[in-house]
Amino acid sequence: MTMQPRLEPSGLFDLRYAAFLETVAHLRERLHRYCTRMTGSALDGEDVMQETLFEIYRKIEMIDDPGALRSWLFRTAHNRCIDFLRNRQTRRRAEASFAVDEIVLPVEPAGQGADRAIERLVINLPPKERACVLLKDVFDHSLEEIGDLVGSTVGGVKAALSRGRAKLAALPCQPVVRLEPSPDPELSRLLNRYVELFNRRDWDGVRALTSADAQLRVSDCFKGLLSESIYFVEYEKGKASWKMAIGAVDGDTMLLVLHRGEAGWSPAYPVRIEATGGTIDRISDYYACPWLLKAARTVVVASPN
Repeated sequence: MTMQPRLEPSGLFDLRYAAFLETVAHLRERLHRYCTRMTGSALDGEDVMQETLFEIYRKIEMIDDPGALRSWLFRTAHNRCIDFLRNRQTRRRAEASFAVDEIVLPVEPAGQGADRAIERLVINLPPKERACVLLKDVFDHSLEEIGDLVGSTVGGVKAALSRGRAKLAALPCQPVVRLEPSPDPELSRLLNRYVELFNRRDWDGVRALTSADAQLRVSDCFKGLLSESIYFVEYEKGKASWKMAIGAVDGDTMLLVLHRGEAGWSPAYPVRIEATGGTIDRISDYYACPWLLKAARTVVVASPN
């Protein structure tokens, strides 16, 4: 009897899922860039991509042509991003916390230097125009491919591109004022205590900061109860080569794991902590996502020592 993939990832992911991730490894950085620019956040983009990958894994037997995998991934990611943006509160937060560069683009952007500028600016566009501009001017998809991905015709894609490019060209030269989220003093105290205990390798102290049913998500590896994982054991194994610090990614406060290299300590990946009532109830660890910090607009280490 053949085991069927779980409907949702739970516990330690199986070897077949790990093998699937290997087959799509060459697409993941580009897919993450797309999700990041659609959602307006490097971490939200990663979360959307993780959901996309598992959805495709569940349907992999339906894909007869291996060459169609890229299209399936981008189409699914696009639909997930649209669902994300339909949540008005999440959209407001994403767009308010995403700054843009001080640049005015021509209606027909060209040249390698334009790609990154476009990526920073598309958050100003409605979702369909945002997707069409990204897929054409950054990822170089054909009009036909874009139409298939966003559920439109070639004519509809051309119209969306024209509107989107015109809006980008009309953006003011002044920098956009970014609305910083108000700091949460209680969360700040909790994060400081978490970092202090984590760097002392006081795992009992760290666990005492978490709820009994705290959830853990480790990208590509685990999703489930923190109490059922070997999360802290894995960190203990590499205790000489890392430390934790408070920092920010695209303006959102979170923890950063620093790795020690020849040039000293530098951020390797983020860890997002969520809490309710002064107790940690969710940890998201992005150790397997080296592209994430590269895709972020800003990465700040607030307390590196």
